Amino acid sequence: MTALTKFADKDLELLLLIRNFELALLDLFDAGKLNGTTHTCLGQEYVPVALAPLLREDFVFSNHRGHGHYLARFEDPSGLLAEIMGREGAVCSGVGGSQHIYRDGYLSTGVQGQSLPVAVGVALHYRRTGQDRIAVVHIGDGTWGEGAVYEALNMARLWSVPLLVVVEHNGIAQSTPTGAQLAGTIEDRAGSFGIDHYELHTADINVIRAELGPVVAEVRRGAPAVVQFHTVRLGPHSKGDDTRSAEELSDIRAREWSAEYARWFGDQFAAADARQRERVAGLVADVSARPPSVWTPSPAAAGSGAAL
Repeated sequence: MTALTKFADKDLELLLLIRNFELALLDLFDAGKLNGTTHTCLGQEYVPVALAPLLREDFVFSNHRGHGHYLARFEDPSGLLAEIMGREGAVCSGVGGSQHIYRDGYLSTGVQGQSLPVAVGVALHYRRTGQDRIAVVHIGDGTWGEGAVYEALNMARLWSVPLLVVVEHNGIAQSTPTGAQLAGTIEDRAGSFGIDHYELHTADINVIRAELGPVVAEVRRGAPAVVQFHTVRLGPHSKGDDTRSAEELSDIRAREWSAEYARWFGDQFAAADARQRERVAGLVADVSARPPSVWTPSPAAAGSGAAL
């Protein structure tokens, strides 16, 4: 990475909130205080933080590795942690857990590729109703093995819908290197549908925003686009299932965004990291002390007998 540009303190605080939130989740699992599973976005935090100010009342579709997407959108670590821990104050009453969150123009799911066709439908609705809104869907490089991706891209271009596909290409699909499971390139795949493709190899938030501002503007005019971030997955696939060698992990740690930010911003970075580490520790103590969340079906669901 070349020299980083100066950026707002708020961005650094948000980046380090996400980083410390994710680290706290892994600690909670190690301590036996969380159930189920979770997939952290360690190494990829800068992607949603960079995108956040470019989005308005747009609909964001997230995935299984979506805590950073949620926090960059709502800055609500309390509600998210309560959801994951099944405690009072949970975003979805504790029934969604780590992967399945719904809130005001935001939806995450653990099913690979599922969100893309839905996002196309939402984007088509925005176009037909004349709303100045777009659908943004986050997927990984591993999701390009799903047929739904190609059906969705075909419809998106055919109908000229305002759809932005954000690819967080971290080079590994669970435990399989991308090169062992993805033939060709993502650029060529997008191009086969006549969809513009953009690649970003930087973690500099200001550079990303400058490059993607015009892209998002074109998407709002009905030109779907695929933006590919070349990033890394610093942590395990989920809680502790990392099959990479010590040498590979050491290399990733040396070049992921936080290492570069710490080198360039020194004391500013250290102070922000300490603040957010303390904030998250207090949050964990607070949420852990809350009573369990109780899910109450909505009147409509209760009246119809609909199942969750």
